[in-house]
Parts: sequence; structure tokens; C-alpha cells
Amino acid sequence: MARVKGAMMTRKRRNKVLKAAKGYWGSKSKHFKMAKQAVMKSGNYAYIGRKQKKREFRALWITRISAQAKVNGINYSQLMNGLKKAGITLNRKMLAEIAVSDKEAFAEIVAKAKAAL
Repeated sequence: MARVKGAMMTRKRRNKVLKAAKGYWGSKSKHFKMAKQAVMKSGNYAYIGRKQKKREFRALWITRISAQAKVNGINYSQLMNGLKKAGITLNRKMLAEIAVSDKEAFAEIVAKAKAAL
């Protein structure tokens, strides 16, 4: 059986890494060894970032809801408790969107939550 040389697959693998490192500063975009390290590190940052993004958005939504709830004379935790007791199942993303875009509708929601308490 004929011997298989690895040059083609090695070149493909290296070009794939160098393509991913395109735009990196200095040797990190030119030299395979440094590019490989940079791509691995950036992949880890991207993975962590996808998790952090969810946390940061939830915190932003809660801040927006809390600010608008204070305007309507109730704090965040009481509002969420009142919504749960009233049977209103709106998630924080939608509540925050309503709080920012439609303040009258949010005031009605707060009134229902207060009545349920």
C-alpha cells in the first residue's frame, strides 16, 4: 500500500488557523505558531463572552424595570411579587421593553401588580 504524505492536510489546517487570525496585530496574523495561540485564546474569550452577554442583558433589563417601577411608586421586588400573584407572566425582557417604550401600559401593569399584593 502506498504511503500517504501529510503535506496537503497540514497546509489546509495551517491556512484555516491563519485565516481565522486575519486582522490580528503583527506576527499573530503571519506566523502559524503565534496565530494558533491567538486563535485559541480568542475562542476562549468568545465562549466566555457569550455567557457574559446573557448576564449583562438581564442586569440591564432589571435596571430599566426597577427605574420605571420607582417612578410608579413601587420597588422592583414588590413589583415582581405582585406580577406573580396577579398571574401576569411577562418576562423581564418584555417588561423592560414596555417600560422604555410605553410608559402608560407599564403603569397599568404596575397597578395590577399593586392590586394583587
